[in-house]
Amino acid sequence: MQARVLTFNALFKGEARARMGVLAEMIEKSDYDVVCLQEVVSWRVLRVLRRAAPSFPHVACVPVFPLVRGGLVTLSRHPVTRRHFQAYIPARPVRPEWLLGKGALFTRIRLPDGHLTVVNTHLSANLDMDWSPSNVYARIERAELRGLAAAVDRIPRTEPLVAMGDFNVPRDSSYFAEFVSHTGLRDAFGGGTEPTFRPEYAQIGAIDQLLVTPGLDAQTRLVFKEEVRLPGGRSTVLSDHYGIEAVLTSGNAGA
Repeated sequence: MQARVLTFNALFKGEARARMGVLAEMIEKSDYDVVCLQEVVSWRVLRVLRRAAPSFPHVACVPVFPLVRGGLVTLSRHPVTRRHFQAYIPARPVRPEWLLGKGALFTRIRLPDGHLTVVNTHLSANLDMDWSPSNVYARIERAELRGLAAAVDRIPRTEPLVAMGDFNVPRDSSYFAEFVSHTGLRDAFGGGTEPTFRPEYAQIGAIDQLLVTPGLDAQTRLVFKEEVRLPGGRSTVLSDHYGIEAVLTSGNAGA
């Protein structure tokens, strides 16, 4: 099995439709098989994406009009055979992101040479940027990671699986290490901590992740680092995050 995948937090605010149109044109010209996006909050933005990327006819998302649940959208050039949204349990303090209903979007995709389960997720933000055990947001993220681990555990171990998205948890944190240990998934970056969040916005580090099942090889790199030109002529970055692309290969086809 082989697949080229992308995960990207597309940033819901600040000329979102114009940026999404540029992003859609970029992925339309790419050779990605599967694209996982976070912060696609509005159906208007999603329509822009779908119109400009017609070679991705298979779209997984959960409509909760007028929002896209969790802001999660998975695009595929190959048929989607199964999809499921696993919600995270809201925990206080009350904050605006509750409106999104955050969680994880599980999608099983039939590739030409096997099946691949794709997990697209966006965890709660740590508004204090403090991942010490006593921090309230760190405790929320830890609970969400445990919920995600339990959901991943229900997938047969023989199924090729990639879990990716904006985890909002640094790669070198104890909570991320706990998640990796529990699930048996492999961090495709091998613990590397090159920032995935733009340092000019905040010094957060490597909070976007890509993990794979054992036996699945992933060659990764960060993308969308350069500015792009919007239709009106202004240059800007696509998001406050970088994207992660990976080439996944396995000697065995999925079940």
